[in-house]
Amino acid sequence: MPFVETLVYVVKGNSVLLIRKKRGLGAGYFNGIGGKVEEGEDIISAAVRECVEEVGVKPRDLEWRGLLEFWNYEDGKVESVHFVHVFVARDFEGEVRESEEAEPTWFSIESIPYDSMWDDDKYWLPKILSGSRVYARFVFNGWRLVGGNVYELSDNALIIGRGYP
Repeated sequence: MPFVETLVYVVKGNSVLLIRKKRGLGAGYFNGIGGKVEEGEDIISAAVRECVEEVGVKPRDLEWRGLLEFWNYEDGKVESVHFVHVFVARDFEGEVRESEEAEPTWFSIESIPYDSMWDDDKYWLPKILSGSRVYARFVFNGWRLVGGNVYELSDNALIIGRGYP
């Protein structure tokens, strides 16, 4: 039942590449580039494949920045669980292009459109983009944020935790 997924944030200077999802879970929202890890695929290969498929670029030197857990409940029962590995890439090969799945847009890090993203993003994405590594767990009911916790990692130890909202 759990899904293993990836998210990649391509950062160039003071800008980050986000996609507006065109279909599937989160359609209409801005997000990082990513998706499900396929059977027999490792998370790095999945992250690279998703970038090529969604925006036409191959990220270089992926930096693992965290693991996010998303638990979604429907009628009091677990509907889905997602374990998402988050990466940052500071370089890439190819030219950014739109696909059937995604419309890519560069944003300055200071003007990320959090009001057009998943509600949890504002709690962990700034930490990722400032160089931290995180572990976070968020609970949703019908894909509406109910609560969660974000922990910053230091040498693979949890050091700072905060509950949201």
